[in-house]
Amino acid sequence: MFDDEAGFAPASPERLDALRAELARRKLSGFVVPRADEHQGEYVPPSAQRLAWLTGFTGSAGSAVVLADRAAVFVDGRYTLQVRQEVDAARFEPVHLIDCPPTRWLGERLSAGDRLGYDPWLHTADQVEALRQSVERVGAELVPCEDNPLDAVWRDRPAPPRAPVVPHALAFAGRSSAEKRGDVADILRDERLDAAVLTDPHAIAWLLNIRGGDVAYTPLPLCFAILHADASVELFIDPAKLSAGLADHLGTAVWVRSPRQLDAALEGLAGKRVRLDPATAAAALFDRLGEVGARVERGADPCALPKACKNPVELAGARAAHRRDGVAVVRFLAWLEGQERVDELGAAARLEAFRAEGVHFRGLSFPTIAGSGAHGAIVHYRSTAASNRFLQPGELFLLDSGAQYLDGTTDITRTVSIGTPGPEHRERFTLVLKGHIALARAVFPAGTTGSQLDVLARQFLWRAGLDYDHGTGHGVGSFLSVHEGPQRVSKVGTGAVALKSGMVLSNEPGYYKTGAYGIRIENLVAVVDASRPQGGERDLLAFDTLTVVPFDRALIEPALLDQEERAWVDAYHAQVAAELAPLLGAEERAWLERATRPLPVG
Repeated sequence: MFDDEAGFAPASPERLDALRAELARRKLSGFVVPRADEHQGEYVPPSAQRLAWLTGFTGSAGSAVVLADRAAVFVDGRYTLQVRQEVDAARFEPVHLIDCPPTRWLGERLSAGDRLGYDPWLHTADQVEALRQSVERVGAELVPCEDNPLDAVWRDRPAPPRAPVVPHALAFAGRSSAEKRGDVADILRDERLDAAVLTDPHAIAWLLNIRGGDVAYTPLPLCFAILHADASVELFIDPAKLSAGLADHLGTAVWVRSPRQLDAALEGLAGKRVRLDPATAAAALFDRLGEVGARVERGADPCALPKACKNPVELAGARAAHRRDGVAVVRFLAWLEGQERVDELGAAARLEAFRAEGVHFRGLSFPTIAGSGAHGAIVHYRSTAASNRFLQPGELFLLDSGAQYLDGTTDITRTVSIGTPGPEHRERFTLVLKGHIALARAVFPAGTTGSQLDVLARQFLWRAGLDYDHGTGHGVGSFLSVHEGPQRVSKVGTGAVALKSGMVLSNEPGYYKTGAYGIRIENLVAVVDASRPQGGERDLLAFDTLTVVPFDRALIEPALLDQEERAWVDAYHAQVAAELAPLLGAEERAWLERATRPLPVG
């Protein structure tokens, strides 16, 4: 949990009192506390865990609003149980942010003349505009704070991270930083832009072929950069992070600056056309560029799409990483079958130990989700000492895990039966599997979006009156974030990005029965070019499955599969056996042989 990682005590009532006193001193009626840092990333360092420090809530998404006489914590459906376990409801009202977003909650509680404060470095411009509209509608004022009032009362705040920044070798990156900078600079010039301010550390790490360790699970160096149309880059980073030889790696066209020099560099963009991504850039940057007279062009980070389309070296690395990862997961599954008594935390630790034996392993890519029985129905469950339970015969065990390797990032979910599964387990698992197969086998014209394909994975569940409430697929980076945009497979509009060759995504339909069990089947796939049939008129794309781990045959009901689906499963299992068997010991190889036998005819 976060408190152990960050090294500070759980939230106490005195912290809320201290913040309210500071707000009163600044003549503010309230303050918004998001779970965010200056980069709007999925993971934030301990020094930016303001929401957890104030409220005790340790989830990966949420926010709080503190007023003089009341306060609330806003979470989505993943965290409605967790927030009540971690937060003092007498001090912070738990609110479902879909049913009542902060803007609506504030609109019902602020009065004319109130002054609501916010830190412009912790909100995007779009988020600030939404807040402003709700606040001004009732005659209140939204006030940007020059410094964060919560930081003023956080006396034992951890220091900002200073993990070493190291080169990411060309053998893994596939293309030099100079080549990448040249390509992205071409994009800027084509759009008649003078520069792009890069605020997403993933983009900067990819562009400059560097990696770091400032946040958990993702090898990021927290930093900012300005890419100019001549392909030169100003990198704003704590010089204490720079490892020996990094300057030579970066080259003469990359100038390393102190973060304190960012403001002066923004002033130097006065009168120039500058790209800034409203989805990831802090509102403070929009404000500052507007003040100095830069012509801000809102648009996607120019590195996002090139980064998502993996080059041949990255794809080869992904396949190698998934093969080693498959060895670790198969060894774990063989071990698990032989255990009489194992709990969730023990299972997760054993799997991590198997992974750590592989070359190029650099840690997990996200906290392992090891959910047995009813815990499997909690989509983003995380076992703790308090919730940990033993795997029980007759239950399902959902294991969603992944790793970071120098040559690739992995993410896999397998649902296995502990003992003999029931008929409902087999039926629901097979419906999910049919959807997984349908998406894996899809062939589609260039220009197709993930949102157009999402129905393929849901169709069989829908026919049975069932569904799942998460997206079907997310993008995955190359020794970067396990959740990478802009590509997605989702039934909502965020999946409206055309899929392109080289993109890597997850294929993970599921089904969750609250209080009983959860099922999810996840492989990673790469988008590849497909052959155009004779007489065809469109360029076609398809998916190539990267993950090599068998499905639990005990959970497959062959009678529910048609001939092509059975053939797909058998072919996949044959591929898994061919790739992994030579890399396993005798006992594990025997287990794999049993696990990949052809399915019986239903």
